[in-house]
Amino acid sequence: MSGAQRHIDAFLEMLSVERGAAANTIEAYRRDLDQFQQHLDAHSLALTAVKPDDVSAWLAALSEAGLSPSSRARALSAARQLYKFLLAEGHISADPTHGHTGPRKGRSLPKTLSVAEVDKLLRTAAERTECADGIERFRALRLHCLVEMLYATGMRVSELISLPRSVLSGDARVLTIKGKGGRERLVPLNPSARAALDRYLALISGEGRVSTKWLFPSRSVEGHLTRQRLGQDLKQLAADAGLDETRVSPHVLRHAFASHLLDRGADLRSVQQLLGHADISTTEIYTHVLEERLKKLVNDHHPLAKKQSGSGGSER
Repeated sequence: MSGAQRHIDAFLEMLSVERGAAANTIEAYRRDLDQFQQHLDAHSLALTAVKPDDVSAWLAALSEAGLSPSSRARALSAARQLYKFLLAEGHISADPTHGHTGPRKGRSLPKTLSVAEVDKLLRTAAERTECADGIERFRALRLHCLVEMLYATGMRVSELISLPRSVLSGDARVLTIKGKGGRERLVPLNPSARAALDRYLALISGEGRVSTKWLFPSRSVEGHLTRQRLGQDLKQLAADAGLDETRVSPHVLRHAFASHLLDRGADLRSVQQLLGHADISTTEIYTHVLEERLKKLVNDHHPLAKKQSGSGGSER
């Protein structure tokens, strides 16, 4: 193993052990850093001998290769974190990424669904449970439960599919889940989601499927339902509901949860806690919902707005 690889492995181990980074986060860092090391090898550069000009040349190469601004920004962030670690450990005397700024990513608005579209999706999922038998009934009840819980809680898909059965102990109206970085948070279940969960639990208990520790068991390597399978099932459900399946995914339902709460008066801090965002800046992507609500509030209730509307919009 090369010295560079040992440094990268040590950095990733630190992220996992000391910072509690999730497996997906570790894997993303590894991909970016492996590609960075490949660039250094191609130019006969040692990881610990990189200079600021070398970082500039690498970023230019990424741009010429056609990487998107978000991918380049992510790669630079991975290299920056690695060099901060190497500096702290005494392997380098200066950080070569210092002073480099990533490309502006441009924050796109999250894709979401209207309340009517979500209602249609939930209604179709419920109807499927009434006309299915055998294994198809099990799958229909499971999917109905999953969709209800996604929209009721705003959980990440990875959090939902890996829920242990032990999460059901305690208050039936609230789940305690473990999110990114091992942080725990409470998520409430509305009556509709709880009813769908109870129907699903009654079925799997009657069929003797309770020996596993997972709430949504499967024959996958992980032992629980995979995000790929849930994504496929959700696409088919969207098609059955007459919705554009390309617009529907577990993450879109998470966005719908947040957007619909804010649209109905929830504050940003509360939504941050429910989503499990460590930083409020992550939740601020939904501020467009607040802005639209404020515009509507002014247009509906401000006396001048009403007067202008009644006079055909003439200026005062």
